[in-house]
Parts: sequence; C-alpha cells; structure tokens
Amino acid sequence: MLVADDQPDVIQALRLLLKSEGYLVETARSPAGILSAVETEDIDAVLMDLNYTRDTTSGQEGFALLSRLLSLDATLPLVVMTAWGSVDSAVEAMRRGAWDYIEKPWDNARLLAVIRTQIELGRAIRKTHRLEGETRLTRPDGLPTLIAESSAMQPLLRLMERIGPSDANVLIAGEHGTGKELVARWLHAASPRANQPFVAVNMGGLSEGVFESELFGHVKGAFTDAKADRVGRFELAHGGTLFLDEIANVSMAGQAKLLRVLQTGDLERVGSSKTRHVDVRILSATNVDLGTEAAAGRFREDLLFRLNTIELNLPPLRQRRDDIPPLAMHFLRAHSQRYHKVLSGLDPTAIQALLDHGWPGNIRELDHAIERAVLLAHGDTVRAIDLALRAASGSADAVPRVESMTLEEVERLLIQKALTRFEGNVSQAARALGLSRSALYRRLSTHGL
Repeated sequence: MLVADDQPDVIQALRLLLKSEGYLVETARSPAGILSAVETEDIDAVLMDLNYTRDTTSGQEGFALLSRLLSLDATLPLVVMTAWGSVDSAVEAMRRGAWDYIEKPWDNARLLAVIRTQIELGRAIRKTHRLEGETRLTRPDGLPTLIAESSAMQPLLRLMERIGPSDANVLIAGEHGTGKELVARWLHAASPRANQPFVAVNMGGLSEGVFESELFGHVKGAFTDAKADRVGRFELAHGGTLFLDEIANVSMAGQAKLLRVLQTGDLERVGSSKTRHVDVRILSATNVDLGTEAAAGRFREDLLFRLNTIELNLPPLRQRRDDIPPLAMHFLRAHSQRYHKVLSGLDPTAIQALLDHGWPGNIRELDHAIERAVLLAHGDTVRAIDLALRAASGSADAVPRVESMTLEEVERLLIQKALTRFEGNVSQAARALGLSRSALYRRLSTHGL
C-alpha cells in the first residue's frame, strides 16, 4: 500500500506501524509522487494527507489529487488524513470520492481497522469488475448465465457439466431462492434436447382437480368446463425437457399417476382412451428432503428413484459469499437497464452491507434488494442506505419488511439499526450507511433521533 505525507516523521511512524502488520509499504511526499506510484505500481490502497507544501491548511491539493486518482483507478481505496477536528475537510474529501478518513493524531487500532476494511473492499470490487458479472460456465453456445465462482459451487458445476449432455433425470434440491430453475434451464441448454421445448410447471400450484388435465391434457367434453381439446404439459415437452418444480407437494394419488407415465412414457388425456407416447427428460426440484419424506410415507420411494437418477444439492447463498458481489453487479446491470438508470456500480459500504447480510431468501432476496436499491438510488452508485436492507442490522434474523414504507421511514429505520448495532457510535454508523458524520447528524436532526 501507499502512504503519502509531506512530513518525514509521519511517514516513518506509519511505515513502522503498517509493516508490523505485514503490509508492504511504498511512500510518497508530494502529489506528483503519489500519481507516479499509482501509475506504475500495483497499489492496494492509498493513505494520504490532504495538505502538502503548496499550502498547509486548505486541503485543496488533496482534493484535486483525489479527482486525479479516481480518474486513474476508480476501484482504488483512498483514505485521507485530516487534522483533528477538521470535520469539514473530511466531509468534503468523502464527497469527492475518498473511501474513509483518519484524524491526526490517529488511533492505531482504528487506523489499522480502516486500512484492513478498505483493502478487502477494494479487492472485492476489483474482482467484481474483472468478472463483469459473468462466470466460467457462460459459453458462446447460448447456455444461461450461471454466476458461480465460489469454491462451494465448483463440485456442483463439474457434475452439471458431466450430466448436462445426458438424458438422465435430475432432482435439484435446495432452499427457496437458490436458483433451481436456472440450473434446470442450464441442463436443458447443455443437452441434445436444447432445440426442443423446455416446459416448466409448478407442481405446488396444481390442485387435485386440475392435476391430470394440466399434465396429461383433456378432450372436449371430458368435464363441464372442457370446451375444447387441451394438450397437457407432457405432450408440450415432447422431445424436450419437463421441469417439475416443488415436486414434494404432489399428493399420493398424483404421485401414482405421475409414476406410471415416467415408467412407460405412455399417457391418456382426461376423457380419452387413446394412448399417447411421449419422450421427455424429467428435471424436478424440491426444497425438502424427499428421502425423509419417503421414509415418513409422504412420498413414494419408487417415484423418488425415478426422479433422482442424479441429485444436485444447491448451497444457500450464505455458504457462497464470494458470489455475492458478482451476483449483485449482474442484478444491478439488469435493473438499471430495466428502469432506465445510469449506475456505475456499488459503493464500498453497499458491498460490505451485502456481504454482512445473512440472505435467508438467497439469490431471490438479493435480486429484490438490488432492484429496490436501483429504484431508490441517488447519484451514480448504489449505497448501503439505498439497499434499504436489513443491511444495517447485520443479521439474518428479524428482517424488517420495508415494502410498504416510505423512503423517509426506511431511512429512519436503518439509522436506528445502525446506531443500535454500533452502540451509538456515530462514526461507525455513518460508515455502515455510506454517509459522512455530518450528513448523518443532519439526518438524525431531520428524523428527531
């Protein structure tokens, strides 16, 4: 990392402190030296004074330097040093793009904590930009995008690559919101059936009365409302793939009917005695353990054997945190385009908020959080407070529902949670919310807190 100050004793003290923590330290004593180092060296972060030899109090040299550095590398963490009590200078530096600030004389523990946090955030942002929200599974042959760079996903991806080209029936298990249908679409696209239909049906949404009609079809007059022949989902998927979502919700009677078709490939439309043969690959999904359900007598074991020739278990998002930044950027681009907003990325505090959250709703919850943040965002980046999370709580439990709140109510709630989390420490709460201390004080006054 780079330490910059025009006072040799300050540079020496910071060099010794940072080297004791294992950092490789470069130094500079002027704006020109800082620019030269950033242009020629691989720098993780810059810790820089605002005042140099041209003047010693206004900070104008430092403010101008911030703009130059950001134009060179917008992902470079910039931490400024200000004289104790110079709140206005710190606020202005944050407004101009500094990621955080340290007051002189500094507290060693706080300085090291700030540097460590900003370097980690900078690395996460750079990785996100480098990946461009894409994954190693994105191929030129039209496979759906799977964002899965984390180590927890690698065994699953390797298995998918092996079974995708086969005709094997696959059971995809995982919590709500983990992306089971996307995996099913990827398997279909990777198979020889890719140019044939992919038909998805939510088995949990089929009542007993319409189960056969929806899956197998019916003929005109088969029942009161059957005013014309209808093709069922199995026939629609002929030659392709049928995706049975929430398969655990099928009744025992429905399971028996489903099993017969899977065993023989033969079916009759409701009201018809004509047998039709279908050729489909079955992909199914569940968020419960079907083995346990079978042992309890709630799911047919012979049907389970037909469905899970191969079983894929998708890990929840909390077990694949390396995927959170690229997933967030993927959703940010999609929703920015949808709502016609120009957003360049995620503020470092927003990325930290995303990494801190437990995501009980998994990828679906992340998608919704980013969509809401895009709608609320002011400026060209999404901040922690725009996420309206849940972010300030740092907990997966007791997630507040903010859908019916006004923006002012959401902001008040997040400020309260941030202050509670940091035991009233305004500086820490402000950083968690992506605000300067003075901005947070203004909001405290506005909300009567």
